Amino acid sequence: MPASITRQIPSLLADATADTILASGLAAANGPVQLACSFSVEDVVVIDLIHRLQLPIGLFALDTGRLNEETYQTAESIRERYGVTIDWYFPERAAVEKLERAQGLYSFRESLEKRHACCQIRKVEPLGRALAGLAGWITGLRREQSVTRTELAPLEIDSAHGDILKINPLVAWSEAEVWAYAEKHRIPVNPLHQRGYPSIGCAPCTRAIEPGEHPRAGRWWWEDPEHKECGLHRPE
Repeated sequence: MPASITRQIPSLLADATADTILASGLAAANGPVQLACSFSVEDVVVIDLIHRLQLPIGLFALDTGRLNEETYQTAESIRERYGVTIDWYFPERAAVEKLERAQGLYSFRESLEKRHACCQIRKVEPLGRALAGLAGWITGLRREQSVTRTELAPLEIDSAHGDILKINPLVAWSEAEVWAYAEKHRIPVNPLHQRGYPSIGCAPCTRAIEPGEHPRAGRWWWEDPEHKECGLHRPE
């Protein structure tokens, strides 16, 4: 990453549109870039933007082994509508077998440490393989989503993954803006969203929320809000 870009990143593109952030991020990365997709409405909005702008950006997903059936259905809808190849990454078999034999199927609910250990095996390690060789990656993260994301910038240096560029085109979007775009362009939407799931993750770690609850209340609901990240998006 050029030093000049690194110095500018904290304020770069502060008021830019999602289109501009995507195009500028791709140019700044100056190499292969892919979108990390969990098949949330935000991620599908980004896929639609990429498709509309005809940007040379690939798509990968992490199959943790514990995704909801609706997530797989959404993935197939996206593959068919946009004609894209989804690069799937899986956890290492031996690591999953060792974890479940030693600690059972729900050890992640026993402590924050054990939940992080599960996420490390099922998400963080596969993400590292997915990002190997990339110059940048794209997310559907928004500042509004949680207390752990309020300082997000449109472009960031991802020091946890070799200082590649992290591109957050929807960083300033509100939930209302996301859904307005989804409805206008009739994009494929994960059915879980209509069932009260604002956030999509592994089935045992995600639930529907009640009216008035924070959007991230359905993720790891037994934990404090400041802990509700899986390690994919580590604060700098």
